[in-house]
Amino acid sequence: MQEMPKTKVFGQHDDATIRQIETCVAAGGERAVLCADGHKGYAQPIGGVVAYKDKISLSGVGFDIACGNLAILTDVTLPQIQLSIARIMDEIVRDISFGIGRKSKTRVDHELFDDPAWELQPMRGLKSTAADQLGNGGRRKSLCRSFRG
Repeated sequence: MQEMPKTKVFGQHDDATIRQIETCVAAGGERAVLCADGHKGYAQPIGGVVAYKDKISLSGVGFDIACGNLAILTDVTLPQIQLSIARIMDEIVRDISFGIGRKSKTRVDHELFDDPAWELQPMRGLKSTAADQLGNGGRRKSLCRSFRG
């Protein structure tokens, strides 16, 4: 019986991104997935997921707090909103900040900012930066929507 590959790759990627996900698996990952919008990251590809047994990968959690994509499956069909797409996208761009170093246009209060871990190193001093960035769209302007229709 042939062994199932440890890494599943969706989409086309450059060699450096493929090598990066393979290195993560070789370093103790049980299985990995590289999503279609993946690209090379610091230690693990952005858009890559690696499953480890009894380990946590900090690079998998992410170093770039502002790197975001959003895919939402809704019950709405394309014909129901087709005439409103421009208005919907204008509202998204109006309400969500996009770009490197951008602050969120709307302050997001969250219980995670009450955690005493913010006073420990290396987190000390980063709480206000994280609070400013929570809710923005990161360094690339990309939004994916899934429509049935």
